[in-house]
Amino acid sequence: MRAILSVSDKTGISDFARGLADLGVELFSTGGTKKALVEAGITVRAISDLTGFPEILGGRVKTLHPMVHGGILARRQLPSDMDELDRNQIGLIDMVVVNLYPFVETVAKPDVTLDDALENIDIGGPTMVRAAAKNFPNVLIIVDPGDYESMLEKLRSGEASQDERKRLAQKAFQHVAMYDTAIAQYLRQGETDFPEDMTIALKKQLSLRYGENPHQAATFYREERSGATSQNKIAGAKQLWGKELSFNNILDADSAWRAATEFDDATVAIIKHTNPCGLASHSDLAEAYRRALSGDPVSAFGGIVAVNRLVDSPMAEEILKTFYEIVIAPGYEDDALKALKGKKDLRILDMGPLNAADEVTPLDFRRVGGGFLVQTPDTSKEDPKTWKVVTKREPTQEEMESLTFAWKAARHVKSNAIVLAKGTTLLGMGAGQPSRVDSVEISVKKAEDEVNGSVLASDAMFPFPDGIEAAAKAGATAVIQPGGSIRDDQVIEAANNYNLAMVFTGTRHFKH
Repeated sequence: MRAILSVSDKTGISDFARGLADLGVELFSTGGTKKALVEAGITVRAISDLTGFPEILGGRVKTLHPMVHGGILARRQLPSDMDELDRNQIGLIDMVVVNLYPFVETVAKPDVTLDDALENIDIGGPTMVRAAAKNFPNVLIIVDPGDYESMLEKLRSGEASQDERKRLAQKAFQHVAMYDTAIAQYLRQGETDFPEDMTIALKKQLSLRYGENPHQAATFYREERSGATSQNKIAGAKQLWGKELSFNNILDADSAWRAATEFDDATVAIIKHTNPCGLASHSDLAEAYRRALSGDPVSAFGGIVAVNRLVDSPMAEEILKTFYEIVIAPGYEDDALKALKGKKDLRILDMGPLNAADEVTPLDFRRVGGGFLVQTPDTSKEDPKTWKVVTKREPTQEEMESLTFAWKAARHVKSNAIVLAKGTTLLGMGAGQPSRVDSVEISVKKAEDEVNGSVLASDAMFPFPDGIEAAAKAGATAVIQPGGSIRDDQVIEAANNYNLAMVFTGTRHFKH
């Protein structure tokens, strides 16, 4: 039995090679892998001994040779293939152990050049992987160090089954597909058009007990993407405490983190079923939390708290007064973390410092029957100077500050989204209603007595004056919305009749 070993990830390779050698397997290797094996005292021959040809072009060509690929691709059950090997004095290759250059890690470096990236595009490795996987009934292909130990056990006890060989071949093709996807993404950087063909590379991050409901199976995958980082994203969160995350926990945590980090000022978001039932900004975190909680203390129970600042002890003490599923932040003071760990069922997530940014724009994928809708995310930054006051009365400075806060909050509420705010505190919101006026009425009910003197934000235009009228009658004094309805004149007239100040942004923020 003969094997070729050529790996970028050298985890466990020496122990695996030693186990193969003990079984009488003849080993061939290249470059850094061969050096590592020799240093470990393992007898291994160079690929050039197999091919009879030296490595050329600085190592770019070493395994691309008939002595390698003939031995891998030959069908043992076909006499013509075996006769052809004999005539050309080509020996069989029974095992290929390969994993590829770390392309994603390489191009993620801030100073990477195009030449660096091109040199980290593996050619011989994927070719050997594909050849071995194509001929998996005869050749074992191993790309994952996690399979070394189990394969040694199977080889010691006999032979790997066809089902096991097929499983390894599937992993091998997926390994190459992930690699090629990363390269294509890197070369596509800077292009604004959507490509005709596109693949997504996903890496299993976490096994989940179930999905949205107990009868649904689920797993959490992390997107592997050139030029991207998982830092400051839910996929890169470090769990410091608490039981395992659920499907719904991850959805809500992502929504909470996005809402909290929408704001530059210190902000606390409380999320229930992906919508912010509480949201507030304040220089004192504990006060920001208290104000966020005041928005809807009933709905906050069992929700998720996100903060865009280091959690301190006063805030931790406030959080402990209410049952939450998760707290998520860019970090925790030692005393605060110790206090929060007093709740055994509270999951604590650390997102890391707020200093990471993707070099490429991520895409938003939405599953529909038989395909995906793909769009750029709604992360645009708006300049209030471009907004237009359309009513007779202009908003006061205080109202304008509240309108700006409410407008940012509205993009994180499910459509039809209505937000009532006062200062930098969310008082009430209406989400996901088929009628916009219904969302207004829900938000007014949630705001209760605080609605007087509040401002209202709507993620999309008001198609009729009824929503404006309901808000004004309840006590709202100013409105911010995109505008663009064919009945804008009627809506503006209604606002003027109630002495409302109204601002048009020209930008819609649907979130279905």
